[in-house]
Amino acid sequence: MKTRTLTLALVAGLAIWSILPADSVLTPVSQEAFLERAEAGADAPFVLDVRTAEEFVAGHVPGAVNIPHDQLAARLAEVPKDKDVVLYCRSGKRAGIAGQVLADNGYARLQHLEGDMPGWIEKGRPVETPKDAAACVAALSSGGPAQTACAAN
Repeated sequence: MKTRTLTLALVAGLAIWSILPADSVLTPVSQEAFLERAEAGADAPFVLDVRTAEEFVAGHVPGAVNIPHDQLAARLAEVPKDKDVVLYCRSGKRAGIAGQVLADNGYARLQHLEGDMPGWIEKGRPVETPKDAAACVAALSSGGPAQTACAAN
């Protein structure tokens, strides 16, 4: 009986662990604190938008770099390890997944922008869009950096 109870407890524990939010590796950062840091010049965080290219071109946090969460493992070299990395998406789910990918690869300075993109827009914060949305989507969809194609308006 004890073995059966222990087995059930272990299975239940594993089930609960498997559904915990992935962004537990991310430290929440308020929009206000983020904005203060973003204006800090050289000490500004690296801002990582992990949404799709289409979502990114529709509007993103100024200065953000887009690497969709499902491409991140193949593009780790684009994310600096020596800076704070602030991640966001639409709801937090993809940011959590991306944060886990980064943590699994030795990144330790990981933050999650509170409110993600909807919260950013809701507070009336500035939003960037690329000059040429189609060129930006094409460049981002190719899986590589797209700074030139995604230059902001």
